Amino acid sequence: MKPPDRPEISVVIPAHNEAASIGDIVKRSSIVLEAGKLSHEIIVVDDGSEDDTAENARSFGAVVIRHPYPIGNGAAIKTGIRNTRGNILVMLDADGQHAPEDIPRLLERMSAYDMTVGARDRHSATRLHRDFANAFYNKFASYVCKRKIDDLTSGFRAIRAVIAREFVSLLPNTFSYPTTLTLAVVRSGYSLTYVPITTARRIGKSKIRLFRDGARFLLILLKIATLFSPMRVFLPVSFFMFAAGLGYGLFRIFTLDGRYGPTSAMLLTMSVVVFMVGLVSEQVAQLRYERTDHQSPTPQQYKTEKEQTHEP
Repeated sequence: MKPPDRPEISVVIPAHNEAASIGDIVKRSSIVLEAGKLSHEIIVVDDGSEDDTAENARSFGAVVIRHPYPIGNGAAIKTGIRNTRGNILVMLDADGQHAPEDIPRLLERMSAYDMTVGARDRHSATRLHRDFANAFYNKFASYVCKRKIDDLTSGFRAIRAVIAREFVSLLPNTFSYPTTLTLAVVRSGYSLTYVPITTARRIGKSKIRLFRDGARFLLILLKIATLFSPMRVFLPVSFFMFAAGLGYGLFRIFTLDGRYGPTSAMLLTMSVVVFMVGLVSEQVAQLRYERTDHQSPTPQQYKTEKEQTHEP
């Protein structure tokens, strides 16, 4: 039997200058969970806000944890994960995009899956350039994960607490924590499913800058891809360099009646080097996961965790 003061659900809401919306989000989340007769706690992590975010969240019954200065959206999520007590964690944004009324739809799937993610549908209030960017990210992540990823960057998700804590040290401090968490869950062999949701236009001004954060996110995505599935990145690069070197060399021989040339030789050599780096990186990644497996909960502990949160 679990302790009576341990809630079933912990809701984690990262917030930075969201005084206009945080109270309504906390209130609606509490109403939804109480209607489902689910014991819960709502934790708002105030990431160094300069307005009344903390006061408004606290006035509606949330537990508020404050960062002394802005560290990042991902850092707020990590703080929330470390301070939760529930068996299942629900993460959602504080800006009004995610409807708390969709929380039960995510929790319904948690009896069979380890993580459930709200995937934004075509009716969601999203901007065109972000739709194109997310489509590209989803395609790339699907290639890296070897399975279809419906929404890589969605911050609305439910996950078992024991799994979230396993990966908390890998999560970045920025907005890209959903990407890292998704790839970590899939790469580790945990189960993942998506639930279609319709998001609203955020309240207030967006904190994401297209060019600055877009370029940073792409670099982080490449870094994460090489961290979890190195050969899925290194192998295509190696093949491209090999094909370019071979093709250019043959072109010089048969078209220009010249020698193979140093450029072709360099490309062929670099293709072998890149392949070997990828091979070594793959072995390092495997060793890291084997070490992580020793630190993870035992099968019996994990089974007990799932049984405690299973709804008949």
